[in-house]
Amino acid sequence: MSAAFAPRAPGAPLTGGADVAARGWGWRHAGRRAWAVDQLDLEIGAGERVLLLGASGAGKSTLISALAGVLGSSDEGEERGSLLVGGARPADARGRVGLLLQDPDSQVMLARVGDDVAFGCENLGVPRDEIWRRVGDALDAVGLHLPLSHPTSSLSGGQKQRLALAGVLAMQPQLLLLDEPTANLDPRGVVEVRDAVARVLEHSQATFVVIEHRVAIWQHLVNRVVVLAPGGGVLADGPPDDVLRTRGAALAAAGVWVPGHPPSRPLRAPRGAAAPAATPAAAPYAAPGGPADTAAPAATPHAPIRVSRLESDELNSASPLGSDRPHGAEPPLGVSGVGSAPLRAGGNRTGAAPLLIARDLAVARVKGTTVATGLTLDIEAGRATVITGPNGAGKSTLALTLAGLLAPAGDTPARTHPAGGQRGASDTPARTRLSGRAAAQPAGRALTASDAFAAGAGPHPIRWKSRELLTRIGTVFQDPEHQFLASTLRSELAVGPRALRLPQPQIDARVDELLDRLRLRALAEANPFTLSGGEKRRLSVATVLATRPGLLVLDEPTFGQDARTWAELVALLAELLDEGTALVAVTHDAEFVDALADAEFRMPGSLNRDGAV
Repeated sequence: MSAAFAPRAPGAPLTGGADVAARGWGWRHAGRRAWAVDQLDLEIGAGERVLLLGASGAGKSTLISALAGVLGSSDEGEERGSLLVGGARPADARGRVGLLLQDPDSQVMLARVGDDVAFGCENLGVPRDEIWRRVGDALDAVGLHLPLSHPTSSLSGGQKQRLALAGVLAMQPQLLLLDEPTANLDPRGVVEVRDAVARVLEHSQATFVVIEHRVAIWQHLVNRVVVLAPGGGVLADGPPDDVLRTRGAALAAAGVWVPGHPPSRPLRAPRGAAAPAATPAAAPYAAPGGPADTAAPAATPHAPIRVSRLESDELNSASPLGSDRPHGAEPPLGVSGVGSAPLRAGGNRTGAAPLLIARDLAVARVKGTTVATGLTLDIEAGRATVITGPNGAGKSTLALTLAGLLAPAGDTPARTHPAGGQRGASDTPARTRLSGRAAAQPAGRALTASDAFAAGAGPHPIRWKSRELLTRIGTVFQDPEHQFLASTLRSELAVGPRALRLPQPQIDARVDELLDRLRLRALAEANPFTLSGGEKRRLSVATVLATRPGLLVLDEPTFGQDARTWAELVALLAELLDEGTALVAVTHDAEFVDALADAEFRMPGSLNRDGAV
């Protein structure tokens, strides 16, 4: 038996730590002029716990990928300087490095819990008896106390991420790398994963590096903060409290989410006397071992929003959309200036004609497997509806159904539909309703589009042709890469307008406007798949805006954004709402809800802040 796989004594540490040394290291993706990381000098001692921060695009994920040995060959980029893990090149250190990524679903490989955790060990050639001892130890370490035969398909997002972490731990890495591991999780899942890592670090000597935009989640688990500077080098390095106390304002200005330094964002006008109190801007995360605030915010109709002046000079163009334009007409892009703080008139309207009407809607990702029923809501022009709830509640499935990409569960679309749909006397037009008690609707009536929104395409979005969807509903998927089709950002942004057969000068104008508006101009000729997570998200939003739809459906639109790009994206969405665009967003981001939502649609079974269903 190899010494690397020798059974450990009870209570002994799972692993030893590997040191990291970067000397003048840099990486440039193929086809790019700028280096993603350049002239990096950094040393991490064995057993250190490091929080890696930096603005979107600073090269955090590039560095993590390099340490894990997964950046690719020389055909995929150019490397200079040296980068060593435990004295070896990362490509030669595989098996000693464990990497946990953002998306829980992408990391679950097999159908049963035990098999999934064992998968990595099997690939390393670990003896069979040793594998199952490691599997049990790893599951215990992450607090996932389930039978080995338990189906992975039934796990929540937080459980899947802990399962993926167990698979990494079973390989006994000397260097544990986490790249925004809580980005797609609900608050409960965030706490589960963060506490699982805390337990692991208590009895492991592995070196630990985690990327996270929001400092508060990991601040108390690390003993060092390293902030990468955009373009190369290190902006700050030291103990967490020292770095955040002495450099907090500067880091916040650079885009780091620093506690006590909230980003610029749209500000709500005072609520009316009868309105419920505002929910906190962000749900706090408990310290390891402490009580966690895992409840979802209460459903609240939001007051008008004023867009605050933002720090960025690039934020100076208006929404490209307008709800009053004739269908298919080209609206002007215009320049109004976010700094003028316009009143969110559209978001405060009541009685606006709905674009989509859902009554007793049931949704299913797979035919015959319904995930939520009895859903009742209206989607109205100029209003933002956020969909919240725990992982696995059906939020994304509902969003894809509203977007016309999934058929309502058990629905057979009818051939005719009354104009605009009917609203009962008890319905409140100013807010989205959630009801599980609505009367069952005839086939085809569970989800319908108003005549004005359908504009001749028919009442059922699932039956619209792709070109009809392009100008009516735009969808931003949870994983940005799922909607990339081209080899450069410029050609990616032209896909939709070209499908609409717009003249080339008009396509070029739209593409140039969006490149500037989403801070992507410098990357126009880059491959979309080489972007940072935050840049990919902004590109995915831009591709949807390129066809000027009247309704945007976004799944986790703010994940991977630093504080500055978060503020810019939220301000852009606020402008679109002002212009009359409807917005549906699936999100776990409490600050996003607080900044933009006119109504919150809580999935059945979700908890409010008092713990009530």
